[in-house]
Amino acid sequence: MTSEARSSHWFCWLTSPFRYRTCLQLMWVLLVGTSPGVWAQQGNQPQSIKIEGDIKLGGLFPMHSRGPAGVPCGEIKREKGIHRLEAMLYALDQINSDPDLLPNITLGARILDTCSRDTYALEQSLTFVQALIQKDNSDVRCSNGEPPIIPKPERVAGVIGASGSSVSIMVANVLRLFAIPQISYASTAPELSDKSRYEFFSRVVPPDSYQAQAMLDIVKAMGWNYVSTLASEGNYGESGVDAFLQISREAGGICIAQSIKIPREPRPGEFEKIIKRLMETSNARGVIIFANEDDIKRVLQTAKAANLTGHFLFVGSDSWGAKSSPIQDQEDVAEGAVTILPKRASIDGFDQYFTSRSLENNRRNIWFAEFWEDDFKCKLTRPGIKYELGRRKCTGEERIAQHSQYEQEGKVQFVIDAVYAMAHALHSMHMDLCPGYMGICDKMDPVEGRMLLHYIRSVSFNGSAGTGVMFNENGDAPGRYDIFQYQLSNVSNPGYKVIGQWTNHLRLNSEEMQWSGGDRKVPESVCSFPCESGERKKMVKGVPCCWHCELCDGYQYLLDEFSCDMCPFNMRPFKNRTGCRDTPIIKLEWSSPWAIIPVFLAILGILATSGVIVTFIRFNDTPIVRASGRELSYLLLTGIFLIYLITFFMIAEPSTGVCALRRLLLGLGMCISYSAMLTKTNRIYRIFEQGKVAVTPPKFISPGSQLIITFILISVQLLGVFIWFAVSPPHTIIDYEEQKPPNPEFARGVLKCDMGDLSLILCLSYSIVLMITCTVYAIKSRGVPENFNEAKPIGFTMYTTCIVWLAFVPIFFGTAQSTEKMFIQTTTLTVSMSLSATVSLGMLYIPKVYVIIFHPEQNVQKRKRSFKAVATAATVSVKSNDKPNGESKIVPDRSQ
Repeated sequence: MTSEARSSHWFCWLTSPFRYRTCLQLMWVLLVGTSPGVWAQQGNQPQSIKIEGDIKLGGLFPMHSRGPAGVPCGEIKREKGIHRLEAMLYALDQINSDPDLLPNITLGARILDTCSRDTYALEQSLTFVQALIQKDNSDVRCSNGEPPIIPKPERVAGVIGASGSSVSIMVANVLRLFAIPQISYASTAPELSDKSRYEFFSRVVPPDSYQAQAMLDIVKAMGWNYVSTLASEGNYGESGVDAFLQISREAGGICIAQSIKIPREPRPGEFEKIIKRLMETSNARGVIIFANEDDIKRVLQTAKAANLTGHFLFVGSDSWGAKSSPIQDQEDVAEGAVTILPKRASIDGFDQYFTSRSLENNRRNIWFAEFWEDDFKCKLTRPGIKYELGRRKCTGEERIAQHSQYEQEGKVQFVIDAVYAMAHALHSMHMDLCPGYMGICDKMDPVEGRMLLHYIRSVSFNGSAGTGVMFNENGDAPGRYDIFQYQLSNVSNPGYKVIGQWTNHLRLNSEEMQWSGGDRKVPESVCSFPCESGERKKMVKGVPCCWHCELCDGYQYLLDEFSCDMCPFNMRPFKNRTGCRDTPIIKLEWSSPWAIIPVFLAILGILATSGVIVTFIRFNDTPIVRASGRELSYLLLTGIFLIYLITFFMIAEPSTGVCALRRLLLGLGMCISYSAMLTKTNRIYRIFEQGKVAVTPPKFISPGSQLIITFILISVQLLGVFIWFAVSPPHTIIDYEEQKPPNPEFARGVLKCDMGDLSLILCLSYSIVLMITCTVYAIKSRGVPENFNEAKPIGFTMYTTCIVWLAFVPIFFGTAQSTEKMFIQTTTLTVSMSLSATVSLGMLYIPKVYVIIFHPEQNVQKRKRSFKAVATAATVSVKSNDKPNGESKIVPDRSQ
């Protein structure tokens, strides 16, 4: 056909009508970016492997890595490319030699290179659909008028591949339009489970939704709750991370610190920025990585350059798996990395097959020479290729695994299983459509894609590793994974070590794990470390795994991990603040320093008072005793005795009886004393005031009258106490507020009587009124001559007593906030009362006792004075006060 004819042919083909579906197919191809430039560069017939057979299968493998900008393909991929391609060839050989599987039917293949690029793979995959594009050639004629002879394009029954999820997604959209079944050996994106979009897609590997669940279970098993994610741009990386994020959100307990995407075409410095971003949340040491080999290697290189060896704790997806290429020369950075790989086994038959491959016996693999050069680091002499100086020449005598390192690639098993799944489906289809027929019958020529898909979904057989191969309703394989960890330290054979499995649930052997430097302890990857005992979590808004720890202070205990609560009023928290315990109960002990001094003073006072009383009783009829007013003196001494006695009841252990005696005696002793003294001073005052104006004595100055007046005054105190008894019966209480310092360890409950500060002051208030009144009368009687009365000693007593009680008030109320309030106030009160009693005893009676005992000669009867003599003395005293210098000489009236 001439060039003019060919041009006319393509023009006619493009302008002639053809079916609607074909139009849509071509429009879609244009929309996804078919590049005429690339087609021109690659030629109309892409470089591929062709193997003849009765039924042909398509194959898509990443024989080369992505090329730089403007170049579709880069360097050869030894493991993910050559190993997987050879696995398909090996499987085809095994199937074609098996008399029980597809007998008398040979499987052929058309295998293409995807160059790890989805758009390039799409262009290549158009080869598979050329035979299905129905063209109207009725208007096309050659120059001689005859119809053109157009070779019939080869047709594939199904496609094995692709590898990367982004490539499979792109190809699956085209194959679906032409009803060509597709079985992938490595694509794990969850998106491909959507049968409404990828109806003809199946895979022998589990989807990333299972893988993401397994990775989440690993993260939880290691106690991590704060991790970052890293994904290569594209369907595989982004879908894998999306699945992990969704599952972690549903499960709860895991927070994502950073979610970073690696661009398809990283700019210079891109990986440095990624590492810098990861370090912004340095506590998130765990990094979930769904990325291709090249990106993984660049990440490790950059982390090592940033001197972060041992910092990141990688959890890698099956794209990392147990491969050596991503970690080559970066082993120290990858140490401790936990990776996941669909459960697999090394296929011994493939090892024997592959290690026996050579340049002579493997000419069907058009990329094998390129692999040979890369594997043995040598150069083959080929036409049109200039030999590189300084690089040794390949001899062809090299042998795989003998002169180079060899380890079976992880997905080899799945490539073999994918080919066998297609073969078993074709076998079942042949058995049903062509029973007893040797070779391909008319019903299978051509193979109907939708029917083949039905048989594919129904296969169930033991795969190359002995595990079952089957598909669920979404075309996905069951989730079975091996968990690896890359270990360097303390192992005889550094490398990937199986540490667990995942089949719907995780089984992890934590004892087999080790980390950077051989450490057996699992490193932490948490936003916030657990709070100490007694600390509550204050959550960071929007980040449920991050919190600040706040101590439950004061009398709070940890109610739950997020809140503190106050202990009941009668309890205090444990030291670790996990609960509350009873507050110890205390009382004023006899051995306490706060009790020893008051008790000592009270004992001395009681002994002294008892001595005075005994002396007065013994010398009851002597002039000094009679002159002091025996009746009131005994009453006053009784009051002093009770004042000293109350000290013991104030210190004694509180009980109902003790509390009743406290109420009764606390004010009674002072009331008796000051009532007697008030009666005395009032009598003296009235006598001398009456003497100024008349010589008749005032009323109620006899001893009997004095006693009646005193008892009337005392009865007021008793009446108030008994009313108090009736209104509020005495009882004990435990005061938990009195000794409640900021530190709960020193908190104490104080056992005491139900007498507050106000009750105590009210109890003493009447006595204080009597004391003040007595002091007033003592001041008014200060001018009475000493020879005639006891006004001056009483006056000195009252002045001193007022000073004592003035000192008592600020001490008593100034210690109200002290944690030792009860002790201080009890001591202050009892000492003040003892001092006031001592002043009264010392001023009024000790001098008399001294005279009685040591100077009995002065204890003699003196001439009685009449009221007239007293009135005269009072008059003279008033006149002496009228003189400028107050001088006068009083001559006693001895006539009385």
